[in-house]
Amino acid sequence: MKRREFIALLGGAAAWPLVAKAQQLERMSRVGVLVNLSENDPDGQDVVAAFVRELQRLGWSGGRNVRIDTRWGAGDRERYRTLAAELVGLVPDVVLAATTDVVAALQRASQATPIVFVGIIDPIGSGLVASMARPGGNATGFTVFEYAIAAKWLELLKEIAPSLTRVAVLRDANVASGIGQFAAVQTVAPIGTELSAIGVRNAKEVEDAVAALGRDPNGGLIVTASGFGANHAQLIATLAARHKVPAVYPFRYFARAGGLMCYGPNYPDQYRRAAGYVDRILKGEKPGDLPVQAPTKYELVINLKTAKALGLEIPPTLLARADEVIE
Repeated sequence: MKRREFIALLGGAAAWPLVAKAQQLERMSRVGVLVNLSENDPDGQDVVAAFVRELQRLGWSGGRNVRIDTRWGAGDRERYRTLAAELVGLVPDVVLAATTDVVAALQRASQATPIVFVGIIDPIGSGLVASMARPGGNATGFTVFEYAIAAKWLELLKEIAPSLTRVAVLRDANVASGIGQFAAVQTVAPIGTELSAIGVRNAKEVEDAVAALGRDPNGGLIVTASGFGANHAQLIATLAARHKVPAVYPFRYFARAGGLMCYGPNYPDQYRRAAGYVDRILKGEKPGDLPVQAPTKYELVINLKTAKALGLEIPPTLLARADEVIE
């Protein structure tokens, strides 16, 4: 081999790693995000940011090796269907989806697109997965809680307001899981406590229901987990305070909005953990092989300012158990 040819060969060999690296950088994974909240919702921004930060920690950087397409459903089921079809049309490698209605819309749009979900209450009963250990289809993810937590809500409400004799359970009339949550409350309702279900579909129905409840000095409210509640947290908390109704809620953002007390999972943590599943799917694992996981920690948050406005004295034992006290 001539000296000039040999040098050219060495030069080409030296360039191979650079070419391979450039090709690797050009391979861009695509992640869709479809959440049930509105884009101007601070809590929605917080949870999506938690997801993106964890993806970055795992080595996925926007614009370098992953593109993230985010869509906001704002509690509109028709919009879920439109945005689901739009995201599927972008051919993402995986989609992060929040709440049952959103996942169902995505599965109607495609049975092949991998989905990692958060904010799901009953994925088997909703038909999203075949089992918790082996989901089997194109979706897996993280549940927010089991129905049994609804019993804890009533227990906490009675502890903070022991004189209650009537408790209304506010649930989204369009969501089957609302029935399950109400049933769980029924199983533990003590003798002498009258339970009623309030099925709501819009803000006016919430206002009428809470106003009616406030006319009874011994009335309390349990707000179940639902997409409707997530998009109307400020409204519900404000109405309960206005009508002097002690209430317990499923997520921290209700307490931050002025709600008396919440007990439930750390919602941003769901998104952080979901990033781990997205990472594994991007690296080749199948969602049907990844088990559905439950929360690892529940948190109790008490709003003392609201308690004082309602004339309630929080038992010291309950305050001692709180993960956060808002003053």
